[in-house]
This record gives sequence, structure tokens and C-alpha cells, in this order.
Amino acid sequence: MEKHLICLDLDGTLLTDEKVISQYTKTVLLELKQQGHELIISTGRPYRASELYYRELGMDTPIVNFNGAFVHHPQDFNFETLHTPLDLNVAVEIARRVPELKIQNVIAEIKDTVYLHYHDSVLFDAFSMGEPTVKVGELTQTMTDGPTTILIQAEEDEMPAIRDELDNVFAEAIEHRRWGAPYPVLEIVKKGISKAVGVEHVRKYLGVDKENTIAFGDEDNDTEMLKYVRHGVAMGNATDEIKDVSDHITISNNEDGIGRFLNDYFKLNL
Repeated sequence: MEKHLICLDLDGTLLTDEKVISQYTKTVLLELKQQGHELIISTGRPYRASELYYRELGMDTPIVNFNGAFVHHPQDFNFETLHTPLDLNVAVEIARRVPELKIQNVIAEIKDTVYLHYHDSVLFDAFSMGEPTVKVGELTQTMTDGPTTILIQAEEDEMPAIRDELDNVFAEAIEHRRWGAPYPVLEIVKKGISKAVGVEHVRKYLGVDKENTIAFGDEDNDTEMLKYVRHGVAMGNATDEIKDVSDHITISNNEDGIGRFLNDYFKLNL
């Protein structure tokens, strides 16, 4: 079979609810890698919070982080890194509107530096994987460069109004998407950025035909990627919206959804 590119979201997709890769799915992925197929991680997480799984699968490919806003190759310094941060003025203006938008907190990340608008020990723990530099204080004062991404924490019933206001004021400058794990947030990246942008960049680098692309996802931030690839696969635990845009639906992340789908697709008989 021709070489395929298999794109793996992490939370709610490759990872079980316990944040591990199940043994069966791992066995399937390693077998496909042995056969010459390409595996990549495509996640909203930064690299420091996804490196563990990259290493566990013995990957030697580029990785898509921050939902496409940062794409790099941990092992090939000749790879053309993509880093597409938000405009600093736009980021500062979003932070300035925190009180009026009923936002509980804002987290901005510039590669491996995390900026917390308000001190929050729970958020601090959630976003400290990989031991980043953490700075606490009003983002209007602490940010000195455009962030790779901004994450907004708010009550669930406030989210629609926040998204509407972001569309009204910043529609020409940003994209915003929901992702639920490891922490329910609204993520903001620069206009035009998505996982699909990162996957396309990596696909061309690896020389894989678009007809031979498969991606798995479960949340709003996977939408463009699942539409872009030839076979977009929604997890059984995915949102209804993700299931609607996908070509296939597999079983859940806790039931080896990725492993079972790939075993059938590639006729591995594992």
C-alpha cells in the first residue's frame, strides 16, 4: 500500500481519559510506522506538553502544535518552521476587554512562556507541563511580543456572548475555537491558522499524496484538519458538529477508536 500520513489529535482522541496511549492503539501505530507510513501529532498543546507522546511513539516527523500556529521538526533543523503569532496590539486589546466580557482568566503563550492574567493555582498546574516560564499579571503590561495563542477561561453560559463579541470586533484578525481537554477553553489564534495549515505543510515536506491522508479528532479545533484530509475520522466521543463534517466515525478514545479503525483500514489483522 502507498505511504499514508496519519494525523493524530491528542486529548480526547489518541489519549484515553487517563491521558495515556492504550497498548492496542500503540501497537497498531508502531506497526504502521514499521511499514513505512508517517505518523504526526496535530494538537492544540504546545510541544512541551506533547513531547512525551512524540517520544513514546518514536516519531521522527514534524509536529503541529498550538493548532497550527507553531509547526516544527524536533529532529531536523533544516525543516522550515512555521510560527504565526497573533498581532501584539490585537492580543493586548483582547486582554483589555477581560472585565467587560466576563472572562474569568486569560492565558497567553509565546512558545515556552506562559502568561496568566490572574493568578490561579489550578490553571497554573494545568499549563505548567514541561516547566515553562510562567509570568502572572495583567497581559496588557506583561506581554512584550505577539503570543502564539490566547486561551480564554469563562463560564460555559458566557461563551456564546464572548465569541459573538470577538467576531464583531476582531473578525479580520483572529480565529477562535473550542477545545475541551485538558482544560475547557476558547482558543484564539491568528486569522487563517488551523491544524489543516500545519498538516498541509508537513504533508508536502514528507511527500505524501493528499489522497493518502487520514486524520482523527473530536473537537471544534479539529474541524479544518478533518475536512482537509482524504479520510477525516471522528471519534465516538466527538462533538456532533465534528461527526457531521467527518467522512467516518470510529469508537471512542477509551475503546481504541484509532487502533480499531486503522487495523481495519490497513487490514492488519491485529
